[in-house]
Amino acid sequence: MSTAAAARDHRRDQSEEDWLEAARALRQEVESGFQPDVDPQGKDRRGPFRPHRLTPVRARLELRQITGLFRLADAAVAALAAAAVLNAVAPGGLANATLAGAAPALLGVGLLIWSLHLLGAYAFGPREGLMRHLTRTAAAFGLAGLTLAAALLLPAAEPLRAPAIAWFCITFCALMALNGGWWAMVRGWRREGKLTPNIVIVGATPAARTLIDAALESRDVAVLGIFDDRIGRVPNNLSGVPVLGDTADLLGHKVLPYVDRIVIAVPASAENRIAELIRRLRVLPNDVSLVLDAAGSVSPNRTLSRIADAQVAQLSGGPTDARRAAFKRAQDLAVGALALLLAWPIMLAVALFIKLDSPGPVFFRQRRHGFNNEEILVWKFRSMRQETADATAARQVTAGDDRVTRVGRFIRKTSLDELPQLFNVLVGEMSLVGPRPHAIGMKTGEIESARIVAEYAHRHRMKPGMTGWAAINGSRGPVDTPELVRRRVALDIDYIERQSFWFDLYIMAMTIPCLLGDRQAVR
Repeated sequence: MSTAAAARDHRRDQSEEDWLEAARALRQEVESGFQPDVDPQGKDRRGPFRPHRLTPVRARLELRQITGLFRLADAAVAALAAAAVLNAVAPGGLANATLAGAAPALLGVGLLIWSLHLLGAYAFGPREGLMRHLTRTAAAFGLAGLTLAAALLLPAAEPLRAPAIAWFCITFCALMALNGGWWAMVRGWRREGKLTPNIVIVGATPAARTLIDAALESRDVAVLGIFDDRIGRVPNNLSGVPVLGDTADLLGHKVLPYVDRIVIAVPASAENRIAELIRRLRVLPNDVSLVLDAAGSVSPNRTLSRIADAQVAQLSGGPTDARRAAFKRAQDLAVGALALLLAWPIMLAVALFIKLDSPGPVFFRQRRHGFNNEEILVWKFRSMRQETADATAARQVTAGDDRVTRVGRFIRKTSLDELPQLFNVLVGEMSLVGPRPHAIGMKTGEIESARIVAEYAHRHRMKPGMTGWAAINGSRGPVDTPELVRRRVALDIDYIERQSFWFDLYIMAMTIPCLLGDRQAVR
């Protein structure tokens, strides 16, 4: 064995060991990705970024959206305090308060929220301590108080001074306590890795070192590891970040469900090398970007962004619209909770019939691929005899399959066996609408289905769904020929490119008529 091959095998073994606990946590659905900072010999296992725990990309939070909610909560508390004061001092209570009497309160609330934003009270920098954050909040109160005091010095405002001072004191105490809580929440989320995007770098180059050093300074991103297609020529780490293997190791690495973006840090002059890396990495659902150096150029239709201090061009990956993702999640929670409320009597009846029909558990759990190839446990009602259950879908269901029970035939035909996946939706592992999740290792004939279509993993650029564009277009049930695999993948990618709130509602509305009118699909 050559030295380069031996080095690659060593790093592969080491990297698999490094991420073993996170993979086990996902499979068992018990832990949340806790990993020790050091191994038994006291050596650093993940480099200088080492998040307190690894969080799948699907569970990542957007700080801008969170701080927007914080701002709304602060405004609501300030307004409630103003209403309470007005109710106490206005003749006849709040209902009889005049606009003139309420004007200082309205002015004070507006000034306060503006001051908090102006002085960066909602910035929540990675290195900002509690005292500094509370100092910003107090300074915002000072700015708003000075402005409000200037307005209250007018002779006509004399009757309003005492209520305004009472409101100011009450609001100050309430928002100082509240903002201390916001800071603690953000700090906890950062410790859990929910607010800091994770990246891996391809190419142990000077550009990679510069990017890592900038990330260490800003803490805007966490660099989990480095992969290099020239593994025999690179050091074991750059600035403390470990080199985990070559690009072949990256394609199947356990860390991928936690990675928001793969960044290629190869000089722009190495055009052939970059082209080959892009070709290899495009099969992954993760976003792939290229670091632009001073001599680099990029097509004007590329999406440009920044990581730490480096400008990058997005080369592949799904749409990254945070607002659209938030609307989709809200839709899942609202409609999913309502569906569960309406469906629980049916689910209870199905569970009873399954127990009466054949021995074994009511539920069947199967490991399937979720967003970004994350391994999730999907829940279904058991429709097969317990001794013939096929957790890897090595043999897909066929017409008249002798493994399916009497009750199983009915619930599969009507898709009632899928109802427990509402729990997967509510915890955020699945969506109501999206590509159907396939079992890990599912085979089409003798070939693993994922190997039939190069773009197969692109269907994992969005959470899997209980129903989807493919399902209402006839691609429902087993995909037991290469042609069926290709058609489903094409429909899934078409959905991902077109996804919207209204498109999802249309697919939901069409699902039941399609199920009732479908007599051809084998289930």
